[in-house]
Amino acid sequence: MRALVTGASGFVGRHLVAACAEAGEVVAEASRATGVDLLDLDGARAAVAAARPDVVYHLAALAHAGASWEDPSGYLAGNLALALSVLEAVRAEAPGATVVVIGSGEVYGPPATLPVTEDAPLRPQNPYAVSKASADLLAGFYADAHGLRVIRARPFNHAGPGQAASYAIGSFARQAAVAAEAGRDPIRIVTGNPDTRRDYSDVRDVVRAYRLLSERAEPGTYNVCSGRTASGRELLAALARTVGAGLEHEVDPALVRAHDVLEVRGSHERLRRATGWEPEIALEHTLADTVGWWREQLRAGRIAT
Repeated sequence: MRALVTGASGFVGRHLVAACAEAGEVVAEASRATGVDLLDLDGARAAVAAARPDVVYHLAALAHAGASWEDPSGYLAGNLALALSVLEAVRAEAPGATVVVIGSGEVYGPPATLPVTEDAPLRPQNPYAVSKASADLLAGFYADAHGLRVIRARPFNHAGPGQAASYAIGSFARQAAVAAEAGRDPIRIVTGNPDTRRDYSDVRDVVRAYRLLSERAEPGTYNVCSGRTASGRELLAALARTVGAGLEHEVDPALVRAHDVLEVRGSHERLRRATGWEPEIALEHTLADTVGWWREQLRAGRIAT
């Protein structure tokens, strides 16, 4: 198998590249870090032609819902243009390849019923989610109009080693690591609303789902989620257990989002039927590994306290 990964230098991309390489696949990376400007169609076509991929994983995107409010035009135009360029490049240079387009569970918006299935209407509620819904629809159009073999993955929240502190678990884990390295007990963690519940998966389970989708699934849409939820309070309690310390929790009103949805939980039944995938890594294991990664960064002097 020959795989091309766009956004390979990102959090999920690095885990996906590692998983593909471990499986013995020939992996090509397409990102600014490797000198490929995917917004340039000629550059995207050249990257696809050189890779000669059997499967293309399209992860490259601006990927933070909160930040998208500050730059809606950048998110909307950029993420749709990236998807268009990659799909056009595949159509021209590797029309027989499977294209796994990574979307987001954010495209569903506030759930009318739980768990959220792939049949739920798209009702995105932030610029990032609108951009991912647009790219998702574009990918479906390329499948219908041009016959590309397109799989649209819709991952819900995921975390793990290497995730930036701009995301909830990344932030909580970094704070826990800093406190633990300083020998503080209790550890102090600042959060937004701690009572919302989200469907979390480990990033390593998520990239395993992407690979299984490329190998076994028919074209279509697939949620990638655990089907289980945890609240912020539960995450913090688990982090305190991970570092063996007490917990001092502070809610920062500036971090509390208006109109937060109380619970988001997805169904991965379609994914399971198509591929046999089930989440394997327990949330506490994810948290422990993420804290461990942050502690390694601190000890190596790669980040400041």
